[in-house]
Amino acid sequence: MNEQLPIKFQEHAQLTSLGVNAASIGFNTLTMESDRFICVRELVNNQGQVVIIDLANNNEVTRRPITADSVIMHPKAKVMALKAARQLQVFNLELKSKLKSHMMNEDVVFWKWIDLKTIGLVTETCVYLWSIEGESGPVKIFDRHANLQGSQIINLRASSDQSWFVLVGISSRDGHIAGSMQLYSKARNVSQPIEGHAAAFAEVTLENAPAPTKLFSFAVRQANGSAKLQIIEVDHHESNPPFQKKAVEVFFPPEAATDFPVGMQVSHKFGIVYLVTKMGFIHLYDLESGTCIYMNRISSETMFVTADYEATSGVIGINKKGQVLSVSLDENNVIPYVINTLGNTEVALRLASRGGLPGADDLYVARFNQLFSSGNYGEAAKVAANSPRGILRTTETIGKFRQIPAQPNQLSPILQYFGTLLEKGTLNKFESLELAKPILTQNRKPLLEKWLKEDKLQCSEELGDFVKQYDSVLALSVYLRAEVPNKVVLCMAENQQYDKILAYSKTVGYQPDYPSLLYNIARTNPDKAVEFANSLTNDENGPLIEPEKVVDVFQSQNMVPQATSYLLEYLKGDRDTDAALQTRVLEMNLIHAPQVADAILGSGLISHYDRVVIGNLCEKAGLYQRALEHYTDIHDIKRIIPYTHMMQAEWLVNYFGNLSVDQTLDCLKEMLNQNLRQNLQIVVQIAIKYSEQLQPHNLIEMFENYKSNEGLYYYLGSIVNVSQDPLVHFKYIQAACKTGNVREAERICRESTYYDPEKVKNYLKEAKLEDQLPLIIVCDRHNFVHDLVLYLYHNNLQKFIEVYVQKVNPTRTPEVVGGLLDVGCDEDTIKNLLLSVKSDNVPVDKLCEEVEERNRLKLLLPWLNMRVSEGSQDPEVYNALAKIYIDTNNNPEPFLKENEFYNPRVIGKYCEKRDPYLAYICYEKGQCDYELIHVTTDNSMFKHQARYLVKRRDQALWGTVLVESNEHRRELIDQIVATALPECTDPDDVSATVKAFMTANLPNELIELLEKIVLENSAFNDNKTLQNLLIFTAVKADPSRVMDYINRLENFDASDVAEVCIGENLFEEAFTIYKKHDVDANAVDVLIEKIGDLDRAYEFAERSDRPEVWSKLAKAQLDQMQVKEAIDSYIKANDMSNYMEVTRCAAMDNKHDDLVRFLQMARKQSREPYIETELLYAFAKTDRLADLEDFLASPNIAQIQEVGDRCFRGGMFEAAKILYTSISNYASLAQTLVHLKDYQGAVDCARKANSTKVWKDVNAECIQQREFRLAQICGLHIVVHAEELDDLVKVYEKNGYFEEIIKLLEAGLGLERAHMGMFTELAILYSKYAPDQLMEHLKLYVSRINMPKAIRACSDVHLWRELVFLYVNYDEFDNAVTAMMDHSVDSWEHSAFKEIIVKVSNLELYYKALKFYLAEQPLLLNDLLSVLVPRIKHTRVVQLFEKSDNIPLIKQYLVSVQDVNNKQVNMALNELYIEEEDFEALRDSIDRHDSIDPIDLAKRLEKHDLLEFRRISAHLYKKNRRWRQSISLSKEDRLFRDAMETAAESKDREVAEELLQYFIEVGKRECFAAMLYTCYDLMRPDLIMELSWRHGLNDFAMPFMINMMKEQFTKVTTLEKDVNELKEKVAKQEASNENNVAPPVGGMGNPLMLTAGSQQPMMTGASFSPNF
Repeated sequence: MNEQLPIKFQEHAQLTSLGVNAASIGFNTLTMESDRFICVRELVNNQGQVVIIDLANNNEVTRRPITADSVIMHPKAKVMALKAARQLQVFNLELKSKLKSHMMNEDVVFWKWIDLKTIGLVTETCVYLWSIEGESGPVKIFDRHANLQGSQIINLRASSDQSWFVLVGISSRDGHIAGSMQLYSKARNVSQPIEGHAAAFAEVTLENAPAPTKLFSFAVRQANGSAKLQIIEVDHHESNPPFQKKAVEVFFPPEAATDFPVGMQVSHKFGIVYLVTKMGFIHLYDLESGTCIYMNRISSETMFVTADYEATSGVIGINKKGQVLSVSLDENNVIPYVINTLGNTEVALRLASRGGLPGADDLYVARFNQLFSSGNYGEAAKVAANSPRGILRTTETIGKFRQIPAQPNQLSPILQYFGTLLEKGTLNKFESLELAKPILTQNRKPLLEKWLKEDKLQCSEELGDFVKQYDSVLALSVYLRAEVPNKVVLCMAENQQYDKILAYSKTVGYQPDYPSLLYNIARTNPDKAVEFANSLTNDENGPLIEPEKVVDVFQSQNMVPQATSYLLEYLKGDRDTDAALQTRVLEMNLIHAPQVADAILGSGLISHYDRVVIGNLCEKAGLYQRALEHYTDIHDIKRIIPYTHMMQAEWLVNYFGNLSVDQTLDCLKEMLNQNLRQNLQIVVQIAIKYSEQLQPHNLIEMFENYKSNEGLYYYLGSIVNVSQDPLVHFKYIQAACKTGNVREAERICRESTYYDPEKVKNYLKEAKLEDQLPLIIVCDRHNFVHDLVLYLYHNNLQKFIEVYVQKVNPTRTPEVVGGLLDVGCDEDTIKNLLLSVKSDNVPVDKLCEEVEERNRLKLLLPWLNMRVSEGSQDPEVYNALAKIYIDTNNNPEPFLKENEFYNPRVIGKYCEKRDPYLAYICYEKGQCDYELIHVTTDNSMFKHQARYLVKRRDQALWGTVLVESNEHRRELIDQIVATALPECTDPDDVSATVKAFMTANLPNELIELLEKIVLENSAFNDNKTLQNLLIFTAVKADPSRVMDYINRLENFDASDVAEVCIGENLFEEAFTIYKKHDVDANAVDVLIEKIGDLDRAYEFAERSDRPEVWSKLAKAQLDQMQVKEAIDSYIKANDMSNYMEVTRCAAMDNKHDDLVRFLQMARKQSREPYIETELLYAFAKTDRLADLEDFLASPNIAQIQEVGDRCFRGGMFEAAKILYTSISNYASLAQTLVHLKDYQGAVDCARKANSTKVWKDVNAECIQQREFRLAQICGLHIVVHAEELDDLVKVYEKNGYFEEIIKLLEAGLGLERAHMGMFTELAILYSKYAPDQLMEHLKLYVSRINMPKAIRACSDVHLWRELVFLYVNYDEFDNAVTAMMDHSVDSWEHSAFKEIIVKVSNLELYYKALKFYLAEQPLLLNDLLSVLVPRIKHTRVVQLFEKSDNIPLIKQYLVSVQDVNNKQVNMALNELYIEEEDFEALRDSIDRHDSIDPIDLAKRLEKHDLLEFRRISAHLYKKNRRWRQSISLSKEDRLFRDAMETAAESKDREVAEELLQYFIEVGKRECFAAMLYTCYDLMRPDLIMELSWRHGLNDFAMPFMINMMKEQFTKVTTLEKDVNELKEKVAKQEASNENNVAPPVGGMGNPLMLTAGSQQPMMTGASFSPNF
């Protein structure tokens, strides 16, 4: 049997199978702060991602697109801390909020969660603590020690109270990894450097220590290979015994020479130190003694991070392969292991006591009994207190200590026991109760309270019941701790802590009897009962008590106010489901407190009660207004209406809004009938408010029926301003007039727009009011002025006419005057009326119109003169005066010319038929252009028209008269030329006229006009504008005259005229103008650009000999590509400004010799880089290398590099060589030397240039020239650049130089800058051209090869063995296995296949591999299956081989996995055993593995030829309780022993008796006797006696009968003995009772005792004697 290990080992996850990139599994990219989260930083598609694996949630994987330098997850919550450069941030992922952020002043090299609220930060110089709570930043704790300089920080630990810190770092020294630590004391502010690799803080409670001892443990592996674990005490507590320092050797196996500790975790529950090393070894040490408990290797890969595994108080870690592994103590095996294997009983006892572990129980019991029997009660108490899982802390132990009497002057053993328990920790249930009894009896309650606060007692219901007898508050504390909710609630109620009951009940999920509880509370504190009831019904999860029961409780105690208060609070929502409760609260208050009911109804809080019932109750209580609110029947309403004086008027008005129209009208009429005067006001209010519903005509009719003009007036007055009903407005005017409110009638007449004006006008006429103002207003507004004047004039009310025009509306004066004229009123009266009206308000135009219509315009002359004398400037006044003057012929011409206020257009129109000249005067004065043109044209007044047009200067107007369609244009032009212009002295008039002629396109007429003005003697002879205009016109109309005008005129604008001539292609005229005015530059431009005669231009340039002329000529010659002539002209002009164009053209025409002359001239004027550069290039082009060298030797600013490149591109390699040499451009020089065939020199220059491009060019040329040695030199400088490698390889391959490129790459592998691409490309080349060398190359450099590219290359050339090798090393085990199976001839190898197949991720490959082996290597199937056992599904394997009928091939595998008890496996093996006729193996399989179909198998075997198989069938029936079938088979095969055993096992008497009868029938007497023995318990003695007597089997049955009689006799003897002992005990008890006074029996008030009287207890069977 294998030895049981003291640890449990578990793999929790495989990170790579969860989608984590294997390259991201490392110390710098993966963090694990606890056993909850793993955080990995990855780079996916060049995007940063953070992968979070939640180990507590079924390894849930969350990916977030986060770019950060480091990420650590909170140990418990979904809180993430991010670090990017010096920026720190903390986020809550569940709340999606940022908790805190900070910008550090220095780089953070390591950080870690110290506890749930604090992050430790380590920089190059300091250590900080940063709390994630509050707003504070990181707080500096201590400075880093010098011993950590240059170390990689791997851990930061702190003690539980953060008084001690340790900083751990590692560094490489002298070929080994050295560990450095800094231990810092916060209290002392002191640091100590320590050599160590891993450390942790812990606490342990030593024996007899009142407080835990703080320990610091650390492990170190020194350079000489020795390793130690040291445990020391820090911050010694004076009351604790000192802790002896522990230093123990840590064993490292020889193969782990470079191994060292990387992690240390301490189990606080068990006191175990878990030490994890880099190479995957786990060491377990006892914290208190330092004893090594266990050591083994748990991982073949590097372990780099560990954390506490809180679930089992173990350690959890991750290795480089991505396995998440945990190790913890096996609680069932560790103590036996320590005792049996280590032989350390003391450690086992302490470990079992500390962690409550099984395995040492017998040791503790034995030690306790030994100490107790020896009288060492104190030590015995300690053993009991420390016993694992409290196995000795029982009532029996308490009883033992209580039975021991106390010694004088010594503490009693029981108190010693309890004291020891209290020092140890918490007492259990029985101990707490036993201790509390004497404490409370002695009235030492504070001591009990102290123990409760210190959590020394285990509270229980029994303890609470006992404590309640002394203190209910203290009992409440006990009940709370004991979680006895019913008792807690009762205690809270007794102590009036009602507000806590509900919260507590919800917390613990307890449902008290709230009605009873509320009843009891109401009896003692009604107000608190209301609050409690409200809290019950308003619970957030729904009411906890029915409100009806609450009301019943209050009403049963006549607490109406409390019931009301509760119901009002409950009914706030006004829910229709609460109608009964609403009715109930109103009923109780209408009966007991009507005012409260009134207030409730007035609040409007409830509305679903029974309104009929409440209405009747309100009426009985005298609340008529409330009753009226609830009544809906009109008879009830009319009955209540007489009490309206007891109702609020406002409410009553609002109440009518609930009635129908008919009901409202009936009620209003009823109110008016009863008391019109008293109710009129309220009726009017109601009518006003509900006017729209009741309709105004109904209300008007009602008021008129009751002849209430006052009511009608007030009603209509409130709605007239918002009503559009004409009847309302009319009735209101009528009511206002009847009630004497004429001003109100006047207002409505003035403001309203809805009444019928005709109807109102007629009514006001008939009313004959003293004040006619309403009538005046109506007539004025609606144009009844004529009717008004007639009415007032005929009724002798002339004063109201004056009032009308003077005060009401003076603007109506014209209509009034017209009306008075129509009725024949006297003119003096009208004049006086006009004079009395304020003239500013009278519309003169209308007045004149009215009078003019009646041919009485002269009537207004006095009034108009008065207006003029008042200073009026009204045009209408002066228009009227002008008309009067014209009509009376009273010298109108001076008035029309001098007056500025009349309207010329109106008066001109008035005069057209009377006097056209007067009309011309008016139009001219008012500049009425078109009217003037019309009147002068109609009346042939062209002279006046011409003068007006010249003076007017209006081009638009000119355009209308000079159009060709004007039949009078010739007459007008003649008048302009003959009269208007000769009279004109203003040049602007002339200019405007000329412009008009030009616009009208009359050039000939314009020339004629201008010649007369300019060439003849006039005031405009020297006018430049007119001279210009004359030439311009000639250019357009008659070009033949232009040259004559140029020669005759002197004062024209030469530049403008020349431009116009050029525009009209009159180039000679333009040249003449420029030449006449000495504008040589423009003149030569005309010759060059317009005339295009360079010979004339050259002659003109020689004659003028001006530089600007030569320059323009040179430019023209250059444009004509006369390069030499152009350069000569530029030189004569000494002009170098166009040097770029000259250079370009010279280069195009290959005139570099002439260009040299030009550039030398230009260089003298300006030292431009371009000039010198082009001069340098011209030297090169003309092969003047000596001049070129001289130029380079002298100071210059030429772009030599550019010239060299141009020479290089132009094939001038000698010149390029000189140029590149002068500027030391070795890169270009190397390329130039290549073209000059100087390859060695090119290589030397390339080495100096050290440029990849140069190396490539030189290499390519060397390859072309087959200079492979030089090409290799160049190539070695190219291949180190990964981006150039592909192109280089292609060049060699394209030219077929395969061996050369291979040699080049082989030579490059030894370079310091050799990169992955070189190794990869060489592998690809080997695969193509040297496959025999590929495998060796792959084995040597597999870690430096780009696997995907190499895989692709091997696949292309069918190198399957190498392909498999690459797949395996790339961790693509699936593809490796597939390749080995697909190409087994070349790549399959059994041992390698077994190693690879267990690593694949695609489970289907397991079964594909099985098929492959079945087809090609069937003898190795079992060997393959042995490694696949943990990974394959056995059912599927069996089905696979059953399908191909090859089960025998895998028998070995089936036997090895049968222990899993798989049904398919069992069935397959059983079939195999049946075929092989191996009945022993079949029976063993059936007995050990029950996952089969037993009945089916039994049916198959019961017909088998072999007896043993039929026996197995019977065995199967027996196992499945089919007793009769099993026995039947056994009987057929005469296997009587099996049949008897089956009957005995069945425990069925009927089955056994049937078999017994069978044996008698077949005469098997021996079997009959054996049956009685085998089924002894099932046989009935009477049946056996009968059968044996009947069949003569007494001899065979006699042993059975004898044994049966013996048993009966023994039982009777034992029973008799017990009865006698009982009788003696009763007799002794009666004797002792006789000495005491017997209590009365059966008396009143005394309980009836069952044992009273002299009756003896009846003992059933006391006199029984067996009858054999």
